[in-house]
Amino acid sequence: MPMNRRRFLAFSAAWAGSAAAPALGLNAVEKVKRESGVRLKLGLNAYSFDAPLRKGTMTLTDAVRFCARNNVDALDATGYYFPGYPGIPADDYVYGLKRTAFVNGVAICGTGVRNDFAVSDPAARTADMQMVKDWIVVASKLGAPVIRVFSGKERPAGYTFNQAVKWMAANFAECADFGRQHGVMVALQPHNDFLKTAAETIHVIEAVDSPWFACILDIGSLRSGDPYAEIQKLVPYAVSWQIKEKVWRNGQEEPTDLARIKEIIDRSGYRGYVPFEALDAGDPIQDVTSFLLKIRQAFAL
Repeated sequence: MPMNRRRFLAFSAAWAGSAAAPALGLNAVEKVKRESGVRLKLGLNAYSFDAPLRKGTMTLTDAVRFCARNNVDALDATGYYFPGYPGIPADDYVYGLKRTAFVNGVAICGTGVRNDFAVSDPAARTADMQMVKDWIVVASKLGAPVIRVFSGKERPAGYTFNQAVKWMAANFAECADFGRQHGVMVALQPHNDFLKTAAETIHVIEAVDSPWFACILDIGSLRSGDPYAEIQKLVPYAVSWQIKEKVWRNGQEEPTDLARIKEIIDRSGYRGYVPFEALDAGDPIQDVTSFLLKIRQAFAL
């Protein structure tokens, strides 16, 4: 699906003036159309169990069972923890996980890969586009409605922000169209990488201009200014979340005010999954269980 050139040029011109950049987060047309009101379902991001999953002392099936035992509605089954990643897993594994989740009343609400579209080498980006497409197929087989993707690790040397966004938006548009063909949304997770702010993330989403491309609202990766103001700007573009234990204010880490996150959701309106990700050091089972209790109390879930 080709990028909407007229809209991209308009946003590029707006971005050229520094005073115009914040306005993108305030005045952009809402991209995700849904019924009014709030309807939330809890999800667990598999990255919460990163260490045991990588060591092999835990599997994604174990993560599903943790969700079932703790009445968590869904698992975001990050691709890193499937056998052979970044290669695609065997169908038997994918369908086995899907069956285990289904019989335990746990949805697979998403998966994710780590691509890098901020590189200037077209061949490298093409390879990562193919990886995203391969995992879109995996997501479709899992019944996962969305796949998380990234912009890239860092700003490419020798290129402006707008130059990189131009090729990045074309890459994302191609992935989004492939996602459309398989019934899977592609959602961009800002990660304090190439994308630093809500306005920059919105700029990319608007440049792609596809109903099959949206945002994963990672509250812990917005590290400039007031994190809650940044979160507020991204809610209209969000199709899923990563609720984390910490947010960043002007480069300084602080505990997440979960009640304030819920106020933003109530004010803005959101329907869907709110996966959480526990990252504190220590025993991951205890950490996830403790953070889950705090979320339930703040969100009344």
